[in-house]
Amino acid sequence: APFSLLPPCVVLSPSRYRAFTFSLTFLLYTSFHLSRKPISIVKVTCVYVCMYVCMYVCMYAYKSNYKQLLGAMDYSFLCAYAVGMFLSGIIGERLPIRLYLTFGMLMSGLFTCLFGLGYIYSIHSLGFYIFVQVANGLVQTTGWPSVVTCIGNWFGKGRRGLIMGIWNSHTSVGNILGSLIAGYWVSSNWGLSFIVPGLIIAAMGIICFLFLIERDVCLWICVINQCFPLHLSQNWDTELLLPQDNSSVSVPVQQVVVVKSESEPSAISFMGALRIPGVIEFSLCLLFAKLVSYTFLFWLPLYITKTAHLDAKKAGDLSTLFDVGGIVGGILAGVISDKLGKRATTCAVMLLLAAPILYGFSMISEFGLGPTIGMLLVCGGLVNGPYALITTAVAADLGTHKSLKGNARALSTVTAIIDGTGSVGAAIGPLLAGVLSSQGWDQVFYMLMAADFLALLVGADAC
Repeated sequence: APFSLLPPCVVLSPSRYRAFTFSLTFLLYTSFHLSRKPISIVKVTCVYVCMYVCMYVCMYAYKSNYKQLLGAMDYSFLCAYAVGMFLSGIIGERLPIRLYLTFGMLMSGLFTCLFGLGYIYSIHSLGFYIFVQVANGLVQTTGWPSVVTCIGNWFGKGRRGLIMGIWNSHTSVGNILGSLIAGYWVSSNWGLSFIVPGLIIAAMGIICFLFLIERDVCLWICVINQCFPLHLSQNWDTELLLPQDNSSVSVPVQQVVVVKSESEPSAISFMGALRIPGVIEFSLCLLFAKLVSYTFLFWLPLYITKTAHLDAKKAGDLSTLFDVGGIVGGILAGVISDKLGKRATTCAVMLLLAAPILYGFSMISEFGLGPTIGMLLVCGGLVNGPYALITTAVAADLGTHKSLKGNARALSTVTAIIDGTGSVGAAIGPLLAGVLSSQGWDQVFYMLMAADFLALLVGADAC
């Protein structure tokens, strides 16, 4: 029996573990995004006080192109993430998810803390920070294929759009918490803006090791060992094969996993996953959609600072409204796609509406705080709605496509291919924003509208 599926701490019956897994994986991936957000908040401070590593090394020699240097720092993380994602799904398909995810979270916590320690110990080497960014990008690829595979294993297709729309709000929740945590220390000690999120994701990695079960297996508690006493003062489920009475008894127990005896299908190959209908089309659609989303993720606080004339903390707090809109957009996309039964059509309509909204945001944001708040909410919903739907419900649907004939071991690989392709766009977007913003923010928004239009064209093919 695969004992690696059983964590040291199993506290619930199988009937309740589904809801527990939903909540646990939500919190696990929240911590991933929480640890990615600080760099966009700290970036605002760096422009003025030269604390950021690029400022340490290059500010006085290259005063006119600091935005390109900041974009290159984003690119080092995102490029490593994009490259690593294609390998991560294949590896994750062949290893116990709980152990694989735990390792990734602990290492991500380490590298996030190292970035902050660079400020505390006055490390002025650009190579050090580039190395930390690349290493962190690689280890963070363990997260998404693992949690999507886990949630896909526990929940069927019935209301997958709604369930995963709610579940995927962890991305926005993580961004919001990361902004608030980083913003608290950004003006006084930006090293803590990285160290605290790093400690949080490492702590969540330990919780993952203790509690995560990757698929809907039967949990049986058997009375076989005298060394593990458990005091019972409740009715036991019949599944647990223990007495069902109200008396308090003390019995020795040991936790084991019982898995049905059946042949395990082999993991799908990379090329085999590409042949699944819709994988290529949705991967390309996500490339352009994620380009838009991640450009906002990394550059929105700085843009708000420039246009609304706010300090770093207030700009970071205001940027969270984009993620609030993303939560609503992701849930709406899931609900609508469930009712229509057409994921691609839902994505296409939201992308079509997003293009004029992006243009409107670039215009209205210059007219004051009130209009900016409204446009942040609407823009966040329309931009992140298709992105959330493709990376969750669509990926899970394709990973369990009927052409696989019941082989569910394609889910991690398919998820990694889709998100890996999307991460290429996530790497390109912030880099282009750094280059184009030196010519004016209008150029950045023209680029975003073009990317949105290309996502719409590719998504239309998937329809």
